Amino acid sequence: MQLSFLRPLYDRPGPWCSVYVDASADTHDAHPALDLRWRALQGQLTDQGADEPTVAALDRVVRGHDPIAGDYGLAVFATRGRVVLTEYLSAPPLRDLASYAPLPHVMPLLAQRGEQVAWVRVLADRTGADAMAVSAGGVPRRAHVVGREDFQLRRVRPGGWSQSRYQRAAMEAWHHNAGDVTAATVDLAERVGADVVVVAGDVRATGVIAAQMPPRWQDVVVRTDAGSRAGGADQTLLDDLTVQTIAEVADQRIAAALDRFGMQEDVGAGLDAVVGALQRNQVETMLIVDDPSADGQLWIGPEPTEIAVDPGQLSAMSVADPQRVRADAALVRALVGTDAELTVLGPEEAPELTDGVGAVLRYVDASTPGRGNG
Repeated sequence: MQLSFLRPLYDRPGPWCSVYVDASADTHDAHPALDLRWRALQGQLTDQGADEPTVAALDRVVRGHDPIAGDYGLAVFATRGRVVLTEYLSAPPLRDLASYAPLPHVMPLLAQRGEQVAWVRVLADRTGADAMAVSAGGVPRRAHVVGREDFQLRRVRPGGWSQSRYQRAAMEAWHHNAGDVTAATVDLAERVGADVVVVAGDVRATGVIAAQMPPRWQDVVVRTDAGSRAGGADQTLLDDLTVQTIAEVADQRIAAALDRFGMQEDVGAGLDAVVGALQRNQVETMLIVDDPSADGQLWIGPEPTEIAVDPGQLSAMSVADPQRVRADAALVRALVGTDAELTVLGPEEAPELTDGVGAVLRYVDASTPGRGNG
């Protein structure tokens, strides 16, 4: 998981208010229910010492956000009277939460987002296509492609000497239109950095589009005849296949990270080793087991790599006033500050991971922290 979208949270000093709230709008009493939940969270922030301007800024966002259909949540982060980041959650948070602390509490957001897969889906027929794409950051894009050719799109059987001419015209029109769709698909894929491209709909159109995709995209194309552009068509099967394909890509990415971690053998395992590697800007990808009950703490200084398991380590790094903060908050800040990535694991995916945390390292040398050395 890339964490660059969190960078604005670390470009400003704290303390930070972090709010997670169920904002679902699928019942007649949704607005009163949100009001009650938000009032309770406001009280918690005030009790923790949050300043009034920051709580007021949060109030404007929570009460004034654009609602969406169905069950969903909001994650909102604010400091010094300003909301810096607002994220819609695809499902309500496990529980409503309000935190006032030196660092933003982002782990619930990251655990719920999971691996972010950039994808493109194209629903095509012989006249054009409807396409959508979603970036790894969740930003959607849409395109409607109308093929240039509208002459003789159905193969006919007029008989006589002209039959082959009509059929060639139909085939040429299909190929021209498929070329337009392919160009639009490639443009979307490049814009979002797609990890998978689902090409769906008319079987002949999808075959031509898939065949015309440039070599660099061939390996990520998944072709299916599910879905139809006809008005009122049921897209349930196509939706299910799209979700399954995205999930498979995410699972493959997690498996690859675990495999790379396992190949390191005696380095990068456990909290001490990960903290030491972060101090050295050595972490490429951190693995962490999602544990909502975790309450461990670490010490930090002003810089992302100023992170330690005890304040004495930071004193040796000339940090004058170390702060004690949530361990997961300190780890994520260090990852963002060193352009490292994060993989969040379920407990069943890494039951033996020391301290529930590990790291795939950018490099290993004789002084690399590990289980066998400090």
